Amino acid sequence: MIHPRYAKLKHAENRLVARKNRIDRAYYDGVFDRYVDPVLTADHVPVEWRYDLDRETNPHFIERLGVNAVFNAGAIAFDGAYWLMARVEGKDRKSFFALAKSLDPVSGFRFVGRPVLWEDRYPEETNVYDVRLVRHADGWIYGIYCAERKDPAAPAGDTSAAIARAGLFRTRNMVDFERLPDLETPSPQQRNVVLHPEFVHGKYLLYTRPQDGFIETGAGGGIAFGFVDDMTRPVVAEEKILDAKRYHTVYELKNGAGPAPIKTERGWIHVAHGVRNTAAGLRYVLYAFATALDDPTRVVAKPSGYLLAPRGAERVGDVSNVLFANGAIVDGTDVYLYYASSDTRLHVAGTTIARLADYVFENPSERFRSLDCAHQRADLADHNEKILEGAKKK
Repeated sequence: MIHPRYAKLKHAENRLVARKNRIDRAYYDGVFDRYVDPVLTADHVPVEWRYDLDRETNPHFIERLGVNAVFNAGAIAFDGAYWLMARVEGKDRKSFFALAKSLDPVSGFRFVGRPVLWEDRYPEETNVYDVRLVRHADGWIYGIYCAERKDPAAPAGDTSAAIARAGLFRTRNMVDFERLPDLETPSPQQRNVVLHPEFVHGKYLLYTRPQDGFIETGAGGGIAFGFVDDMTRPVVAEEKILDAKRYHTVYELKNGAGPAPIKTERGWIHVAHGVRNTAAGLRYVLYAFATALDDPTRVVAKPSGYLLAPRGAERVGDVSNVLFANGAIVDGTDVYLYYASSDTRLHVAGTTIARLADYVFENPSERFRSLDCAHQRADLADHNEKILEGAKKK
């Protein structure tokens, strides 16, 4: 017999999924429309994935497999719908991937099927998260994610030392997932790896983030790139820095690629995350840059500062003051960026190719020194004073 409490919880889940999102009118920057409600939260996870519904085996209707958070989703348009492959973190701290889809890019996402499974090729792989989904010109949809395992070289008693590797899978139907070998690179640890959607010089181009430690990048200099001949034998022989971290910027401590780059007439637009240290801990924001259409390993534009930062309630969560994005969908001229806040929930922001390109290619670049930045702002104020004076004369 089904426990009578099930109907109430399922009704609440259905109401949450059916809620229509709306643009946050209190926010304006000319680039993105932020939406009020998260598109995925722990409460979106189906009741059937969390509770035993049988009144005989669960008489008190206790949550058997709880969910702590839903965030950091890869995104793709597929089969007439918008798909998110979300990081679902259980109360046991283990994350897994689950698919949610909707016919609306900003509302109505419902988890479908079952948690994503594939062949268990790596028994030492303990945790998985932060997948990037990319439809490649070779016809496959690839997923690249962080595959975490315990560091076998850790001293006795150290139960936190870990190694990050880049795990890979591919699919054609978003149902069957073929696990490929882990990516091999010259770096001791690897995360935030993104596949470029087109061949470059007949090879697969990957954006990587070389790092010495699990958390600290060490000698890793920023976002790098490398080439792979065959994704079924994925080896990057050499990594070169594409976008370096730099002192006293929003990407001072470390930076990493976000979703797959977006193709525009003026270049490939990249959304990345930048990290700096503060008295309150690490602060994660999103920033953007562009690479050349004919050479996506060459940066051609990079506006100063951040593109999006945690705002209001977004600043509060399991890991506070964090914005992170690893999924975006381009639908015609519209762009939907799916970003997580504070490792807790998933949001959406909408823009257009034209607005995003205007921001990336026309906004002023970083000057790196306070006095130079003051001159930059003074020049803008002088320009606007002339515009206002001209308007008065008319």
